[in-house]
Amino acid sequence: MRKFELIAPCHFGLEAVLKKEIIDLGYDIQKVEDGRVTFLGDEEAVCRGNVFLRSAERILIKVGSFYATTFDELFEKTKALAWEEYLPADAKFWVAKAASIKSKLFSPSDIQSIIKKAIVERMKQVYKVSWFEENGAAYPLRVFLMKDEVTIGLDTTGDSLHKRGYRKLTAKAPIAENLAAALLQLTPWRGDRILVDPFCGSGTFPIEAAMMAANMAPGMNRDFLSQEWKNMISKREWYDCLDEAREMVDLQIETDIQGYDMDPHMVAIARENARLAGVEKLIHFQTREVKDFSHPKKYGFIVTNPPYGERLEEKENLSGLYKTIGERFKQMDTWSLYMITSYENAESDMGRKADKNRKIYNGMMQTRFYQFLGPKPPRKNK
Repeated sequence: MRKFELIAPCHFGLEAVLKKEIIDLGYDIQKVEDGRVTFLGDEEAVCRGNVFLRSAERILIKVGSFYATTFDELFEKTKALAWEEYLPADAKFWVAKAASIKSKLFSPSDIQSIIKKAIVERMKQVYKVSWFEENGAAYPLRVFLMKDEVTIGLDTTGDSLHKRGYRKLTAKAPIAENLAAALLQLTPWRGDRILVDPFCGSGTFPIEAAMMAANMAPGMNRDFLSQEWKNMISKREWYDCLDEAREMVDLQIETDIQGYDMDPHMVAIARENARLAGVEKLIHFQTREVKDFSHPKKYGFIVTNPPYGERLEEKENLSGLYKTIGERFKQMDTWSLYMITSYENAESDMGRKADKNRKIYNGMMQTRFYQFLGPKPPRKNK
């Protein structure tokens, strides 16, 4: 089997979560950088990374890296890479994205154009042709420049891994599925514990929690670009990986996962998304306002993504909303609350300072993941 350096991008601030996931899958970490983790693996690792990793954005095969401070250097060093080992003669290939940070070359469109031309020149020489039809499978590329170091990766995923396939309908500002899964992994919650999201919207937190509780791989019900790469990854690898994922699922478990929203239309959407994910029997959704939030049991977890106030009309109501969250949480003195928000006055309006908070980038928006820790439950007698 071929050995690859595989790059898994993720949300900034969640690299440690992704690193642990990769180690748990059985692969060796090579490097952890802002917003991505590089690990070593073979064709099977490409399949398993795409199917099993909950917090990754995508899986890239690293084709090469080098330093370049001029476009001539970029062209020649890209051309020197062994593209024929990755791209067949009929490959449809393009640079889907180029990002540059603290580098002399900073124009994404120029970087994309020059890299494409360099690859074409290399392929002309190797395949002894003057024109490429590009009518075969798709091989998109992604390029990162950091302090003049160029890294080129072949995208094995296609649509981002946050697109599990179940969320056909969404709320106004839905949290990405992979971000929700990563935040759940930052809590001590496990599938046999109580979990409630009082602002569930389209149901992402409860659904991701239910999938984790049922040991359901996030990518088992979607397709990936590299499934069409006949030159690199066999169909057998994909079949084996998906068989492994299906055998691990356990929908017979008992859970106490709940999602509330004040909008009955959103509750209906959440229920439909849970059905599409195959976990509708593991979650109880209900129309309920946060002011009415309560739960008869102790030692539960609230994990939620309340409104941030992106729209002007929402900003006026935010202070009162977060005061209500604080009041309801105060009544549940054995519970823990985990909340992601960009609202700067969250702690002061809630009337309590978080025990921990973590800076997380939700896209380009800086948010905080506030962690209000409740007491640990008494140990169960065996």
